[in-house]
Amino acid sequence: MMINMELWQLISLLLAFFGFTAAGVKVLVSQFETRLDEKFNSMEQARAAADRTLRDSIQELAERQKELDGQFREQEKEMNRMQVGMLSHYVRREDYVRGQTTIEAKLDALSVRLENLQTKGACTHER
Repeated sequence: MMINMELWQLISLLLAFFGFTAAGVKVLVSQFETRLDEKFNSMEQARAAADRTLRDSIQELAERQKELDGQFREQEKEMNRMQVGMLSHYVRREDYVRGQTTIEAKLDALSVRLENLQTKGACTHER
């Protein structure tokens, strides 16, 4: 079987074929672009939502840090008040030891005097 065509019919047929092919490629490319746009839009929305969440988290952390700083300052003030109170109620170890040493030295001196008086008294009674 043989098909006879003239040149203009062959050219028309080729132009129609390439036209349909170009139209098909154009439709495919437009669908591809549409899907890419949808994908990028959804990614942008997800990024924006993550950005908002991150900003909110950072703001909450900053507020919490301010609260903790305030609490820390209050604790520091309370600690300073306690230290001032401790200075008036408690004696340092070195001061206590020094005071005890002085008292014991005085007691020892008093004991020596009493012994001396007793020995002098015993000597005067024996004569």
